[in-house]
Amino acid sequence: MVDLINIFKALSDETRLRILKLLEQGELCVCDIVAALDMIQPKVSFHLAVLKEAGLIKDRKQGKWVHYSIDDADMFRRFLLLSIFERISPESVAEDGKRLKEFLKIKAAKSNVVNLKNKSVCCVR
Repeated sequence: MVDLINIFKALSDETRLRILKLLEQGELCVCDIVAALDMIQPKVSFHLAVLKEAGLIKDRKQGKWVHYSIDDADMFRRFLLLSIFERISPESVAEDGKRLKEFLKIKAAKSNVVNLKNKSVCCVR
């Protein structure tokens, strides 16, 4: 019962739904999500923690960067997320997608220039 309450609480916030919609396309670094949502990092990290606690997303550390993706290990959560993704209109998250695309383009261009001791660079501002 507690699991269900945590899941639905996590899904009851617009910011968290926007994050999930961004992650629908694949794994993203925290900096990517921050840029897409145009929010400060601590606020985004709080929402990511709520989603992770509910078992909706998983994380992977790469150096000092944390990458997040949808956790599709549980069938109930997977079907719930699929239902939610169907009901979020593309127009409602269009600006997030536009900012993310722009940020990833800049990040890719800068990462070709910046290479510190063969360490992969995730976030370049």
